[in-house]
Amino acid sequence: MSGQPAPSGRPSVFADDEPVLQSLPLLPRARPPLFGETQTWDFNDVLRRPARLVPGQWRLTLMQLTEVQNLLARELAMIEFNPRHPKILARGLHLQPRPRKVGTVQRHVGILRALATFGAGEGLPQDFGHWSTADFHRYLTDRREHLDLTAVRPHILTIKLLHRLAPALTHGGLTADPWPGQTGAQVLELSRNRPLRTPVIPPQTWFPLIHSAWTYIDTFGPDILRARAYWRDLQATARPVPLPEARQLCEKWLADPSHRIPVWLANDMTRNKNATTTVNWSVLAAMIGVAQPTTVFAATAPHGRQLRARAEELAAEGRTQSGLLCDLTQVDRPDGTAGPWCMSLYPQRLWIEFTALRNAALVFVTALSMMRDSEVREILKDSVVEHYGSPAVKSTLHKLTPNLPVKHWWIIEPVAQAIQTAAELSVHDTLAFASVQAKSPIAHLDSCQAITSFLQHVNRHRDITGLPAIPGQKLSPHMFRRTMAMLTRDFPGSEIAVGMQLKHAATRALANTTTQGYTEPSPAWASHLTTAISERRFEQLKELFDADGRGENIGYGPGADQLRGAFATVRTQAEHLRANQKARRGDLRVEYGLLRQVHLTVRFGKLNHCTMDEANPVGAKCLEDAVVPQGHQGPLIDRCQPARCARSIIAPAHLPIWTAERASIQDLLATPRLPANRRKQLTEQLNEVDHVLRRTTS
Repeated sequence: MSGQPAPSGRPSVFADDEPVLQSLPLLPRARPPLFGETQTWDFNDVLRRPARLVPGQWRLTLMQLTEVQNLLARELAMIEFNPRHPKILARGLHLQPRPRKVGTVQRHVGILRALATFGAGEGLPQDFGHWSTADFHRYLTDRREHLDLTAVRPHILTIKLLHRLAPALTHGGLTADPWPGQTGAQVLELSRNRPLRTPVIPPQTWFPLIHSAWTYIDTFGPDILRARAYWRDLQATARPVPLPEARQLCEKWLADPSHRIPVWLANDMTRNKNATTTVNWSVLAAMIGVAQPTTVFAATAPHGRQLRARAEELAAEGRTQSGLLCDLTQVDRPDGTAGPWCMSLYPQRLWIEFTALRNAALVFVTALSMMRDSEVREILKDSVVEHYGSPAVKSTLHKLTPNLPVKHWWIIEPVAQAIQTAAELSVHDTLAFASVQAKSPIAHLDSCQAITSFLQHVNRHRDITGLPAIPGQKLSPHMFRRTMAMLTRDFPGSEIAVGMQLKHAATRALANTTTQGYTEPSPAWASHLTTAISERRFEQLKELFDADGRGENIGYGPGADQLRGAFATVRTQAEHLRANQKARRGDLRVEYGLLRQVHLTVRFGKLNHCTMDEANPVGAKCLEDAVVPQGHQGPLIDRCQPARCARSIIAPAHLPIWTAERASIQDLLATPRLPANRRKQLTEQLNEVDHVLRRTTS
């Protein structure tokens, strides 16, 4: 069947009964939409839908377009879904073989709709092919006034696409490119090396948010899961029983002094507003083992009034508990008091805490794994594995990969715990991050809303939970990815490692310019990171100072001798202050205060420590006969010579590494038929290692 004739009388190259999806893998028993459908193309149960999308987002809407524009939108979508369609090739179009994703096609059709709206307002023809170049330039100017430049770029690319695909379009598309010889970036004058627009999360938000998420997972989570298991057991064992038997069960249960009456707190937001008593009758009935609380404790029946009176009497005596569990974890609160982190963990409140715990796990995993939101949402319940000897999580990579490969992201044990917690809460068959209650009216999880909800939940209940206040701001999963990448930038090899973790296209050693954009420093963190690094160095310096005070060997070499001399000077000054009664304290804090004032530059390393002073770098081997880059400060790490530098300290903790290196080189030298140049190189390395070890014995 050929396509219906267009208003111009020329039929479309595609038949109305032709399936739209001919180049994408379909689900079993899928019924793909047909080209002739002019309202909506529904891809639910046809293509695999990403976990982060709801069914309404998995459709291509073709409405709000004229007949001519509707046909154009369908043809554009058909070509993008099937770029190697025989009829497209027959028109002389040889496009990239990879089909476009649903989201890309949705965006292009949305841009056609924006063009149609602009044209209607300007009185332009329905057929975009009849627009002049000036019309498209005016449209671009209009878009630039309403959108960010990076959001305008797809509009240019879509308009150019109408020109490129003109031979296969019924109405001919555009006869001329409005911006010939220019890319979208060139039209908008976008620099290739422009800074990444995603902002970092400031430290005053990052630290309390991550701390609160981990506290929920590690401290509150076990209580929440324990309460859920207990409530499920109560529901499973509670049964409808005859009224006389129910009365006997109640009387026996109430007579046991170890049993406590579940009561509502006055300020409990989940309490029924019409309740006339503090006793939680439904939970009490479940604890007793009966499934009909309204009958057993009926206020209109004599037996019900008797049981109610007995329960209320015990409650008045103080034999109560304000939740399913009476032994919740104790926390310190902002007002200086201590108490349980939740005042009443009843079934109604449990659903709220399920959601908060799931959201905490989502925040924690997103922040510390550097995964995209689409990748986090595809994590399965059995996805934590070992990858090259380290814990990792496996998930599906969506971006720029039509075959949806399974990739691995290295994680730390707390992240694995967070994933396991989310998996226990999830009611989905396979996904770890999903709805936490099967009967929930909101079965879909929106990551941005989940992050905001967790932030608000923490701030709302922090007077009880003792969690720190989190500054309110709009947060997105992408901001976590950017912030964590930035925090890792100063570690050796971080560019390669971050490139692998971010799953960026490998253009240079598993990292590209996008990776560099993610790791760019942020002014919001500059002061904090400088202070944190300085404090960590001072902590390590104090450890050396304390070890020297105990008579322990802090290291070998001239650098260690200089450090010991500086420590001795600090102690002498401290004794002088105490002798003259100028020091109010007689403990180590006097020495620590003086130690902080002394100008000691120590850079702590895995193979040695460096004491090079930038103001007086004499003796630093790394700077001898070296061309120091303009603006560089400190030692040249790649020219470090631990065995020969007067500024080097070989600490006792370094010796096992050097000893192991010596044994490794000796094993290599014992290799038969070793090339002479390789043997010479290894011998020189062995001499350097021996020189280091001789320092420790001289």
